[in-house]
Amino acid sequence: MAKKQTPPAARLSDPQAIDLVTQLMAIPGRSGEEGLVAQFIRLKLREAGVPDDAVRQDTANKRSPLGGDIGNLIVKLPGVGPRRMLSAHLDTVPICVGCKPRRKGPVIVSADPKTGLGGDNRAGCAVLLAAAMDIARSPLPHPPLTFLWTVQEEAGLHGARNLSTGLLGRPRLAFNFDGGSPAKLTIGATGGYRMTIEVTGLASHAGNAPQQGVSAIAIASLAIADLTRKGWHGLVKKGRKQGASNVGVIHGGEATNVVTDRVTLRAEARSHDAAFLERIVAEIKQAFDHAVAEVRSESGQTGNVEFRGQLDYAAFRLPANDPSVAAAGGAIRAVGREPEIAVTNGGLDANWLTARGVPTVTLGCGQRSIHTVSEQLDIAEFLLARAIAFRLAQGESAAPQAG
Repeated sequence: MAKKQTPPAARLSDPQAIDLVTQLMAIPGRSGEEGLVAQFIRLKLREAGVPDDAVRQDTANKRSPLGGDIGNLIVKLPGVGPRRMLSAHLDTVPICVGCKPRRKGPVIVSADPKTGLGGDNRAGCAVLLAAAMDIARSPLPHPPLTFLWTVQEEAGLHGARNLSTGLLGRPRLAFNFDGGSPAKLTIGATGGYRMTIEVTGLASHAGNAPQQGVSAIAIASLAIADLTRKGWHGLVKKGRKQGASNVGVIHGGEATNVVTDRVTLRAEARSHDAAFLERIVAEIKQAFDHAVAEVRSESGQTGNVEFRGQLDYAAFRLPANDPSVAAAGGAIRAVGREPEIAVTNGGLDANWLTARGVPTVTLGCGQRSIHTVSEQLDIAEFLLARAIAFRLAQGESAAPQAG
């Protein structure tokens, strides 16, 4: 007589998964303050039977300029075959602090009209958490798995940039869950460079002796106007090359009767072409240098400018036949959708994961209008992302999604 097989342990139902993401969105956790979110995930993993020694935390926060209360959360589960990694970022943008998520028909919204929802990226966190819990509770075979929840993505990808990659277990395939449609496969992203520009002028009385001063505001204004006039600010198109730049922050001056002697600006440049990105940055520097030379006091004195900048993330593009792209496309087709190949003009954790030797494709989780008070989470799309994530974690032995 054949031995009766033990049925697999019950996986999370769809209502349980929806409750999970709702709880996660209600937890405050802007960049650098993700500790409570990680604590919740650890508790749920323990309840699902994931041993404590499978859960690690690195020290990425200590290498980040933000500091922060925790590093990246990493969970490794044993299996057979090439290791796979699923990732998502823990943090939300400040507008989402205080969110009170509630269901409104087919979507989840914030009940507080003054806050965003935080589906970016608590939906990704929930997708990973549900997959990890389901895998832990199921006796079905699966490949070795790494689940990575990163910190400080929204503030400059600091978690992924400072990740202790030795803790990952050398994954061969990697799938990042972030914003947008679960059918969208983002295989590439732009490179980004950020800079702080300090303009120093010479103070003087704006009424009695304006000619004796050198206005830092005038220098900054001339530089920005020059960049705009020559097509190096905003959308930048030069022949077949394309990118973008933006001066996003200007701070300086305290009184109208003083010629301002100091202005601080924060700016950025982006391009999928590394050489063209360098060109945009060079043009920004040149515009400020020229403006410094143009603004003089009556005695011929000029101001000066100091640049501090760094490459936030390098551009990347995975080939169409990359194993992670192929596997993600297969999982999307298995749940009845057609993959939508995309390249984004924003930065992703995948930029740094790929740069550090883990080529990573990114999928969405049903978030809409992210970073705004109008943000929504499409429940059906979130559940579809959950189904895709489980298939990717389970590998070739993926079972039908729980209802």
